[in-house]
Amino acid sequence: MERTLVLLKPDAVQRRLIGSLVARFELKGLQIVGMKLVHASKELAEKHYDAHRARPFFPSLIQFLTGGPTVALALQGPNAVAVVRNLMGLTDGAKSPPGTIRGDYSISVQNNLVHGSDSVDNANQELALWFKAEELISYQGCDHHWVIG
Repeated sequence: MERTLVLLKPDAVQRRLIGSLVARFELKGLQIVGMKLVHASKELAEKHYDAHRARPFFPSLIQFLTGGPTVALALQGPNAVAVVRNLMGLTDGAKSPPGTIRGDYSISVQNNLVHGSDSVDNANQELALWFKAEELISYQGCDHHWVIG
């Protein structure tokens, strides 16, 4: 079963969208195997966005992610990375289609509510950044047969 990291970024938390956004992932059939509220340190944010370090927007990205609490989610399910990416929509909320999280709730590139890992390899690296191994719980929900088949 594939796992991925989702961050409900500070704008999602401040706008009180946590429940609505978590519900969208659960209703799709993804299973929460880890969840916590974190105020990301500068060090954690820089490690998380290290691939963007040379980009001109890097400082504002770090300031944004460290500017308030973030909900870190570890989600599990078949093709979890791709499923989450489809649910989130395009990075630019103004260009993201209705029906996606960003298309429904965002009109910004930076304040776009959510982050999701873009590959299985990155998901594994990001999960290790945000969660200790013992914070991820493996279990099979009672609806597994009905959701997965």
